[in-house]
Amino acid sequence: MHVVAEDIEQSAKSGKKKRSFWLEFPLLVVVSVLLALLIKTFVIQAFYIPSESMENTFLVNDRVLVNKLVYHTRDIERGDVVVFSGVDSWKGEVEIPEPSNPVAAFLQWAGTAFGVVPGEKDYIKRVIGVPGDVVKCCDVKDRVTVNGVPLEEQDYLYPGDKPSGRSFEIKVPPGRLWVMGDHRSVSYDSRMHQGDPGGGTIPAEQVVGRAFVIVWPFSRATTIPIPDTFSQPALKVAGAMGGAAPLLLGFTGAVPLVLWRRRWLLKRP
Repeated sequence: MHVVAEDIEQSAKSGKKKRSFWLEFPLLVVVSVLLALLIKTFVIQAFYIPSESMENTFLVNDRVLVNKLVYHTRDIERGDVVVFSGVDSWKGEVEIPEPSNPVAAFLQWAGTAFGVVPGEKDYIKRVIGVPGDVVKCCDVKDRVTVNGVPLEEQDYLYPGDKPSGRSFEIKVPPGRLWVMGDHRSVSYDSRMHQGDPGGGTIPAEQVVGRAFVIVWPFSRATTIPIPDTFSQPALKVAGAMGGAAPLLLGFTGAVPLVLWRRRWLLKRP
């Protein structure tokens, strides 16, 4: 009888554990989803690559992680690969059909949030020019120049592509960026929007974050560094001078006036 009682007690405990698990499981799922959404909203988000515009840096169906915090600690830099929103501005590079019902709409939203399907108005491009830069194409060797400094882009340009199939020259306005795809012959980027407000540049405030790693497929998993050509000392000096030029000119013009006024005061009786 004692053995039977123990068996009954253990069965009751086992039943309670099973019921407890099925009661806790939905809560676990909800908490996991909420945590994932918080991370996606404020820290890191996965994005799906839907087009060929960034080949061979990214291939169609790649998934990348985007750091959403980095630009709270530093400025956007030349050479960064950024994801930005083109809502109310650029037309999508990939046409995505409208959901046919609320369930499909929810699934599309969830898939976009977790990088399973592409976002209709999310773009991924490389930053070529930051505010104050003069971006031009092309020099005598068919290279894009920034502040007169040529970029050597062989490391990331799609094999066989020219730096640009069309000429352009623009001074990037304050608060905006000039962006281009690595597969220049098929990329619908700043060059194609030169007639828009901003001359093809995008608002820096529309940048979601910096793409820093490919996570899928595993065979292509790698980090995404800034190419060496954007580390040229001459490029950085030129950019710094470009931003400081008005101040330097003003200072240069003010010095003679200050010296003249000082001499005039000394000569007064």
